[in-house]
Amino acid sequence: MLLSETTEEILEALWIARENKKTDIFKLSDLREMPDIHTLKELTDAKIIEINNNQIKLLEKGVYYARDAVRRHRLAERLLTDVLAIKKEMIHETACQFEHHLHKGIDTNVCTLLGHPKVCPHGKPIPPGKCCEEKAKMALQAVFALADLKPGQSGNIVYLYTTDPKQAQMLISMGVVPGTSITLLAGFPSFLFQLNEGQFAVDSEVAKEIYVRV
Repeated sequence: MLLSETTEEILEALWIARENKKTDIFKLSDLREMPDIHTLKELTDAKIIEINNNQIKLLEKGVYYARDAVRRHRLAERLLTDVLAIKKEMIHETACQFEHHLHKGIDTNVCTLLGHPKVCPHGKPIPPGKCCEEKAKMALQAVFALADLKPGQSGNIVYLYTTDPKQAQMLISMGVVPGTSITLLAGFPSFLFQLNEGQFAVDSEVAKEIYVRV
């Protein structure tokens, strides 16, 4: 179900109020901005919220949509910070515009690329997705850092784990992205690996940031 951008922003505000107040019932005054009547009608018609006596109740369906909207926003903030190196003062506003393009599937790809981050750049929790649960399961199924492989071992890249935007950009430009097949050719003096038709070498610190399912 596609909701308008304004509606999603209201849902984000409700989720943040829910995080702060630990309840699913709020006063309209708990929102930063008073939603217009059309937005409220969209939410009530979709059975996402109920309104009684100037109080908003976030229904079960609403919790799901609000959680999803906040997840996309905070993933967008992480992407803008960690990969695109957007200035800190521009992150929130840019993420507000960018998040609406992270429909189902794209947010999973972004989350996997970033190594399933747990918090946004402001320290707020990023609600986990199914991809995060799968990552936890894969941790029990032979997922190792490239630095821990032996020469000759192959596998598929599962995720990258780096907080350095330039490092992330360098790896992505090489083609080091989730789902790609990789083979370690040598571990000394640097980590030499085969990726598609090319061979690349990185130091041990970078090799520790590339996670591979063998």
